[in-house]
Amino acid sequence: MRDVVVVGGGIAGLSAAWGVRERDVLVLEAAERVGGRIRSERRGPYWMNWGGHVYDGSVTSSTQQLLRETGYASRPVPGGLAALAMNGRLLLSGRVETFPFRVPMSWHDRIRLVRAGAKVRLAVARYSRLSALRPGEDQETRQQRVYDFMNDRSFADFIGPLPEDAEALFKPTVTRSSAEMDQISAGAGVGYFNLVWNIGAGLSHYIVGGPSTLTEGISAALGDRVQLGAEVQEVVHGKDSVTVRYHQNGSDHEAEARAVVLATTASVSHRIAVTLDPDLRDALSRIKYGPFVSAAFLTDETEPQPWDDTYGIATPKRSFNVVLNMSNPVHGASPVRRPGSSFMTFSPALLALRLMDQDDETIVKTYVDDLDAVLPGLASHVSEAEPARWPEGSVYSFPGRARLQPVLTRKRDTRIFLAGDYLGTQYTETSIRTGLTAAGAAQTVLNAG
Repeated sequence: MRDVVVVGGGIAGLSAAWGVRERDVLVLEAAERVGGRIRSERRGPYWMNWGGHVYDGSVTSSTQQLLRETGYASRPVPGGLAALAMNGRLLLSGRVETFPFRVPMSWHDRIRLVRAGAKVRLAVARYSRLSALRPGEDQETRQQRVYDFMNDRSFADFIGPLPEDAEALFKPTVTRSSAEMDQISAGAGVGYFNLVWNIGAGLSHYIVGGPSTLTEGISAALGDRVQLGAEVQEVVHGKDSVTVRYHQNGSDHEAEARAVVLATTASVSHRIAVTLDPDLRDALSRIKYGPFVSAAFLTDETEPQPWDDTYGIATPKRSFNVVLNMSNPVHGASPVRRPGSSFMTFSPALLALRLMDQDDETIVKTYVDDLDAVLPGLASHVSEAEPARWPEGSVYSFPGRARLQPVLTRKRDTRIFLAGDYLGTQYTETSIRTGLTAAGAAQTVLNAG
């Protein structure tokens, strides 16, 4: 009998496995690679990236704890983290709040935008205060308070109808969750503006060498205890153990363990964990994910570019809503401008649905055409391009989501523990924190005998 079986080899599952690495642990991953929605590949000094790209840099975060323990490093993203390309104008500097006054649009749209922006600004101030961890408070209490904030209606209901250009400026920030403004809760949308307007408060670091450096490094340290191509079909709770049934290499297998960490998406956990309490399975079935399509680009230019010092550029009314300069950390740290660059485009929600069923060549052409409009001259220097499709791309908080949290986090008499980004609102930080927490819970079971 194993000590622990971890189902899922994304960052949540790998964090859990790392937390019980001194035990007899087995990680079962259905895909042929680890990392889940974290995926990057090295290209000389650069890396191509298709998934998670910025991480919590605060010293007390679970992300930094994991990096310290595993020996990998993160650094603050240098230069500008936010820019805007809209209606033929590229803004690479200045405060984000000034952008609406600097791009071409009608006065009618601008006035409506200013009014809506003031409404969001007041809500962001409230969110910033309530989302801070209070003295003596645990993360679960803080997280519930964040979910409760303005969770009774959608962001679209909160902000009201907007003219085309005004709405277009809001969308890149709100739809980053892979949901449209009428799907995401008002509080979650305000939370995204808090991230953008208070840059540095959390997601402001990159992982040196690319995000997969961490996930692949943990997997390598665990060795053959990580099994790829192992699709779990059922997890059954027994009296003193848990049975995990999975399919691998054309055969059916079973693994029995004293504890199991379910580090899969909520939809998969709901499907395979057939003996979970009915209220918990029901809550898992109600979690919502939105799609995204992304693409990674390598370029071969040799001259300095105006956007070398810029990391993220919002791109309203394009086929992607943001282009990320993944080579910005390399250019920012180099005394001499290196040849080439690396970029990532990101299309969530409806933008993703328009692209999801297109072939790779069509997606790349669509992206390159828009890239050249946003960053003039770039198209002629693209040397490598590859898209990726993520049907269950990002979890998002919808109106009513707050009611599920007490069910998902309730302490239970069980040997099955949950981990994943759907348990909170801090992306990979939530994944890592819940993975390490699940590892701690499994250790408690093991220590109890």
